[in-house]
Amino acid sequence: MATIYYHTDSRLRRSLLGAGAALSVLLVPVAALAQDAAPPPGDADQTGEPAFHREKSTEIVVTGGLRNARQDMLSGVAVVQAEALTQALRPSIGETLAHTPGASATSFGPTASRPVLRGLQGERVRLLTDGLGAIDVSNTSADHAAVVNPLLAERIEVLRGPQSLLYGSSAIGGVVNVIDRRIPVTVPDEAIHVGALATYGSAANERSVAGAVDVPVAGRWVIHVDGSYTKTDDLKIGDYALSPALRAEALASGFADNAAVRGKLPNSASETWAAGAGAAYIDEGGSIGISYGHYDSLYGIPVRYATQPGQEQEAPRISLRQDRVDARAEINAGGDVIDKIALRLGYADYSHFELEEDGAIGTAFYNKGLEGRLELTQAKRGAWRGVTGAQFFARDFDVVGDEAFLPKNKTQQLGLFTLQQLDYGALKVEAGARFEHSTVSAAPGVDQPQFFTGERRFDAFSGSFGASYALAPGWRFGVNASRTERAPSAEELFANGPHAGTEAFEIGDPGFKSERAWSVEAILRGSGDNYTFEASAYHSWFSNFIYQDLTGAIEDGLPVYQFRQADARYYGFEAQGSFVLARIGDAKLGVDALADYVHATIEGSGPAPRIPPLRVLGGVSYKARIFDLRGEVEHVTAQNRISPFETRTPGFTLVNAELNVRPWGLDHPLTLALSANNIFNVDARRHASVLKDYAPLAGRDIRVTARVNF
Repeated sequence: MATIYYHTDSRLRRSLLGAGAALSVLLVPVAALAQDAAPPPGDADQTGEPAFHREKSTEIVVTGGLRNARQDMLSGVAVVQAEALTQALRPSIGETLAHTPGASATSFGPTASRPVLRGLQGERVRLLTDGLGAIDVSNTSADHAAVVNPLLAERIEVLRGPQSLLYGSSAIGGVVNVIDRRIPVTVPDEAIHVGALATYGSAANERSVAGAVDVPVAGRWVIHVDGSYTKTDDLKIGDYALSPALRAEALASGFADNAAVRGKLPNSASETWAAGAGAAYIDEGGSIGISYGHYDSLYGIPVRYATQPGQEQEAPRISLRQDRVDARAEINAGGDVIDKIALRLGYADYSHFELEEDGAIGTAFYNKGLEGRLELTQAKRGAWRGVTGAQFFARDFDVVGDEAFLPKNKTQQLGLFTLQQLDYGALKVEAGARFEHSTVSAAPGVDQPQFFTGERRFDAFSGSFGASYALAPGWRFGVNASRTERAPSAEELFANGPHAGTEAFEIGDPGFKSERAWSVEAILRGSGDNYTFEASAYHSWFSNFIYQDLTGAIEDGLPVYQFRQADARYYGFEAQGSFVLARIGDAKLGVDALADYVHATIEGSGPAPRIPPLRVLGGVSYKARIFDLRGEVEHVTAQNRISPFETRTPGFTLVNAELNVRPWGLDHPLTLALSANNIFNVDARRHASVLKDYAPLAGRDIRVTARVNF
C-alpha cells in the first residue's frame, strides 16, 4: 500500500487547490473517502438526551458526500443509532434493519440475512462500511453472509434516491452505510474512551459481546482497537419448519420425518468473531488514518428439506473469513474553490467454503477486491455547494469445486460523479450525475467447458434532479426524478451450474444489455413540538430489468433459475409518524406508526418474485428520564401476488415489547435494554426470502443487552 503523507503547510494546501480540477477527472485507481465524518455523539443536539426527550432534533445524514439535515433530504432516509440501534441489533445487518421503513430482509437463516429495500435486493442494494463497499460476495447469493458487523456500529444510515448515485449505479435500490469509526475521526476528551455491549437472546441461545477502545496519544494521534464475538445455537421457531403446503406435499410423498420437524430450525447455528485496529492523526487541518480488520464466521444454512422423490437435501455450512485494510485521508483545504479533499481506499481478501455434512469442502469461493474513492468538496458560494469525485473498483472472483456455478471472473469499474445543491432557504434544488465504465470478463479453466466465456464492456450514464420547498415552519415537500443505468454483474452474465448453498441450478446470459430505469419520488416531511411525520411515494420504470426466473425445470436434482431481462415497474410508498399524547412532568406518553408497500410487475411474466407485501406497525411508548417502555404490534399482510412457481405467503401479526433503563440517569454511561419479541410465538415467514417455505422467522425471543459508553 502506498504511504500517504499529510502536511498542514498553507503552500501545500494551495497547490492541492490548483490540482483540484484535474483530480476530479482522474482516470486511474485512486483512494477516496465515501463521506464526511459522522458527527460525534451530541453534535446535532447538545442535550445528550435520547431522541424522544428532545423537543426538536436535527439529525445529520453524512452518507451521500455532503452532510445534510435529514429533513432536507429529497428521498426516504433512515438513521438508526443510540438506544434504537441497541434494541435493533441482531447478528446480521438484514435483521438489524428489518423494522426500518421500506426495508425487509432476505432471511436466509438468522446469520445470512441481507437488507431488501423497496423490494430490491442483491446487486441493487449496496452495503458499505464507513463509506466503502463490504468487498464480500453477499450480493451474489442469498446464502452468503454480508461481512458487515452491526455489533460494532455506532450508527447505520439507509439512503435512497439521488445521493445513492455517488456509490455506484448498482445502488438503485439504496445504500446501507454502517459507520464504525475503526479509523478514528475525533480525538476523545477522555484519557481512554470505551464502548462495549453484551447481549443474550433466548430464541437462538445467542451470546454476543463487542467492544471498542480509543486512546489519544501525543495530543493528535488516536489509537483504536475493537472486537466482537457471537455464538448461537439452532434457532427456535414458532411451529413447523416446512410451510403447511410443503408439509402436506412431504406427507403425501412419504417424507413424514421432514414434515415433522418442529420447534427448532436445524443447521442454523453460528459462531462469528471479528477484531480490528486503527490509528489516525487528527487536527484542524485534516486527518490521516489506517486500519486492519479480520472477520471469521462459521454458520449453517437451514435445510431445504426434500418433499418429493429425487430432490436434493443437504445441510451445508459455510466457513467464511475476510482480511481487510482501509486507509483514509482528509485535507480541510479551506480554499476559495475546494473546501475539502477526501480520499478513501479499501482492500480485502475474502474466502468462504461450503462444507458438506461430513465437513468436506464442497465448493470454495475466493474474492479479492480493491475499492477507492476521491471526493472534492467545493467551497460554498452563496447558495451553491457540491461535491465531485472518482471511484474505482476491481474484483477478482473465483469459485472452485464440483458444484461451482460460476467461472473465474474479473470486474473493473471506473466511475466519475458529481452532486450539486442550491439552498435558497425555503427552496432547495439538487442535481447529480454519474458516468461508469465497467469491464466484466470470464475465463473458465480447461476442466470447466460448461461455463460461458468472454469479455463485456459497458458504459453507464445516470443522472438525477430534485427540489424541495418549505410549505410552512417544520414542513417541507420535495420531488426528485432520476435516470439510472446498471451494467450486468458477472453472476448474471456467466452463471451456469449448481449452487449448493441455495440448492438451485443457476443459468446466466452473456448477451445481457445494461439495465435502465426512470424513477420519480415525492416526499413530505413535517415536525413540531409534539409530532413528526414523513411520507414518500415512488415509481420506477425499468427496461432490460434482470431477474431470476424459476422455470419449473429440474437439473442435477435442483430447480432451475434462469436469469432473464424484461421491462418492469416498481411502485410503492412509505409513511411513518409519532405523536406525543401527554406530558407527565419530564416524561412523555406517545404513539407512533409506520407503513410500507411495494407493487412490482415484470412485463410478460406477471408479478416480480420475492416482493414484500403491505406492512403496518403501531406502537405506544412511555419515556422518562430513567426508563423507556414501549409496546408494538406489527402486521404483515399475506402476499398473494406471486410469480410463476412461487408460493403464497400467509400474513402474520407480531407483538413486541421493550424496556430501556438508564439506572443512574441520562448523564451516566450505562444503558440496559430488555425486549420480548414475537411474544405469542407466531409462525412468521418473509416473502422476500428464497427459503421462506423452509425457514420461518424466530419464535419467541427474550433479549437482554447491556451497553456502556464512557
